[in-house]
Amino acid sequence: MLLRDLGRRLIGLMVSLLVASLLIFLVTNALPGSIANVVLGTQASPGEVAAFEERHGLSRPLLLRYFEWLMGVMVGDFGTTFVGGRDVLGEILPRLGISVWLVVLGMLFALVIAIPLGSFAALRRRHVSGFVASTFSQAGLSVPAFWAGMWLVIVFAVNLRWLPAGGYVPLSRDPVGWVTHLVLPVASLALVQGSLLARYVRSAVIEVTSEDWFRTARAVGWSRLGALLRHGTRNIAISLLTVIGLQVATLLVGAIIIEQVFAIQGLGSRLLLAVSQRDLVLVQGIVLILVWAVLVINFVVDVVYQAVDPRLKEAGTIS
Repeated sequence: MLLRDLGRRLIGLMVSLLVASLLIFLVTNALPGSIANVVLGTQASPGEVAAFEERHGLSRPLLLRYFEWLMGVMVGDFGTTFVGGRDVLGEILPRLGISVWLVVLGMLFALVIAIPLGSFAALRRRHVSGFVASTFSQAGLSVPAFWAGMWLVIVFAVNLRWLPAGGYVPLSRDPVGWVTHLVLPVASLALVQGSLLARYVRSAVIEVTSEDWFRTARAVGWSRLGALLRHGTRNIAISLLTVIGLQVATLLVGAIIIEQVFAIQGLGSRLLLAVSQRDLVLVQGIVLILVWAVLVINFVVDVVYQAVDPRLKEAGTIS
């Protein structure tokens, strides 16, 4: 029965990916007027517009162009850019790795901040120290990632000169330089996301410590921390999984802004450059990658959620 449910989820994922690709293509191609005029500008002559449309196949029916583009995407051919005639996938892949590092490390360090901070705030909620921890996490929610990034640059790069203010060094070229260049941008993302996740951890821990089985564990001699680690970890993880899946999209958006703050040539920076150049083929390729990544990650979270939640396991077995 679990395999049947997984199959249904896979079908739903495939449908979602196709619908997303169609919407992205329509938004970037079904614009009022001529795409050639959008790309070339209003000063382009009719001859230049006609030559551009002929060169890029823009005179063909919209749905035909969509299916040709989709078939190309399935085999790794995202087309060629309007500006420069470069391979779209070749423009995306080198920068995708940089953005992936930012998002993954940002989420990992956000969890490193959120789990102890949220647990401490919940276990000490009736003490001043717990109130201070809750206040700290609440204050972090009101700070935009780019604002945190600018202050980190001012303190650690400009004043203390401990870390570089921006740029990126590939891991293969210089591991130490790679770490030092990622510390501030990752910290900017992690501080804000960690504050948000800490609120969810606090709520989950309070809910767990209010359960009858937790009080029973305390009655037989377990400490609060020991009972929480031994019996409450799975329940807290279940609560966090859904939130983490939803926050991936937020982290992707935050990474785009952080790349601008720290002059990192990631996928977000390339997307903004493509928008400014009106390179619609590159824009739709980058947006497709980002949207598909969010859909796949949420699919994985749903599968893992069902795997770790015994109540959903039983429901799947019964069905």
